[in-house]
Amino acid sequence: MRLAVVTFACVAALSSAPVHAQASADALRQEIRSLRHTLEAMEKRLDALESNKPPPTASSAASTTSPAIPAIAATTAPLPATSPRALTEAGASQVPGVGQAILPPRDSVADPSSAASRPDSAAGPTDPELKGFFAIPGTDTLIRIGGYAKLDAIADARAAGDQEQFVTSSIPVGGAHRDVSNFTLHAKQTRFSFEARRPTRHGNLRFYLENDFFGSSDSYTFRLRHAYGQLGNTYAGYGYATFMDADSLPDTLDFAGPGGAGYLLVAGIHHSVPMGKGNTLTFAAEDPDTQLSAPGDGISAVNQAPDVTVTARMERGWGHLQLGAVARSLGYDGTAGDDRRIGGGLQLSGSAAMGDQDLLLFGALGGKGLARYTADLTGSGMDAVVTADGRLELLSLRGGFVGYTHYWSPLWRSNLIYGQLDSERNDALAADAFRRSRYGVFNLIWSPAPSWTMGMELLYGQLEQQGGQRGDTVRLQGSLQYNFIK
Repeated sequence: MRLAVVTFACVAALSSAPVHAQASADALRQEIRSLRHTLEAMEKRLDALESNKPPPTASSAASTTSPAIPAIAATTAPLPATSPRALTEAGASQVPGVGQAILPPRDSVADPSSAASRPDSAAGPTDPELKGFFAIPGTDTLIRIGGYAKLDAIADARAAGDQEQFVTSSIPVGGAHRDVSNFTLHAKQTRFSFEARRPTRHGNLRFYLENDFFGSSDSYTFRLRHAYGQLGNTYAGYGYATFMDADSLPDTLDFAGPGGAGYLLVAGIHHSVPMGKGNTLTFAAEDPDTQLSAPGDGISAVNQAPDVTVTARMERGWGHLQLGAVARSLGYDGTAGDDRRIGGGLQLSGSAAMGDQDLLLFGALGGKGLARYTADLTGSGMDAVVTADGRLELLSLRGGFVGYTHYWSPLWRSNLIYGQLDSERNDALAADAFRRSRYGVFNLIWSPAPSWTMGMELLYGQLEQQGGQRGDTVRLQGSLQYNFIK
């Protein structure tokens, strides 16, 4: 390194001083002496830098140099120890200002916890170290490119309705082609994410963007999953509904998960109030959507107020509990009349570590006009029905799931999951409308490297309709997944 510095100084000095063929010997000697003084000064500064001593000041260095080669003064101030630039230059990957995750760490194929909003943008149980961030030069902003590539091989013993994800409410009941087996190979769960974080005077700022390719049933259409910003404890954008609990969702190769789980992607704004010791209270206003069952001609859904949600959450080293409540204003307008109703429901969910190798995950929900917030029935029109006399009748719904994870070793794990969702019998509904669904899963997952996961999963699903007809199917699914950051 010293030889390179000396060589550079020699070249710079010689190129800056005019050299003429007629130069006298005295002039050449003077230039050599000037160059010698310059090299001595630079060697002293280099010695000081290597020994972590303060270098000579610009004035003292300038006094020993030729006017043709000005001294180089140190103008770069040391970076704060907690700035993203300082951490990056030191080789650290941690994000400054973010507290450690409270929940016990866990593995998850679909990894819903990584996208979830948390108080002050804290780390989650599937990504407690926030690995993979790097600084944008000259700023305090850290960014990360994430996601995974996932291939699913799916074999159905009988028709399952949806060939790419196991949605029990779509299982065919009756029909000439119900007993036809099917094989599908797809990569629609492949996911891409972009995340940016930086500390501010008003708290940590986080921006998160994520997509997958489930935007169409017959092609790989880009679908937005998350697009939100969060400053401190205030969130605004598109992502998980506040009523939903991403940390309680079980670990499945199947993308849909149990139908009785709370699940919804929605635009909204929410604010969390930390209560100390891992307790949080969150208030939210989110985009409404009244979903009517088989609306007749001249009838349209009406949304006059946002869905309002309040959740109370407790996190501890053993796991967490979350209680969520949502209130909804549902309505319709038609040529023969209109009507409005207030609906909503509750969900209790959580996780609990059972020793060092086992994890329990669960959720239970119930209410009226709550179908939109469930994994099985969102978009199904099962929030409410317009009766023959023009009344808007909200449909009762209850369901839940329980999942148990066991780690056979650091590389092998299994999950056993059961879920169920029930709607009331209602004479205003069609005979082929949803009545009940059941969902069962057992899988074996192998992760030989942090970014490589593969596994096999056996699924069973059953659907019962309002008229009493039933249909079921068995699915075998194998998956191979490569994570970009792990």
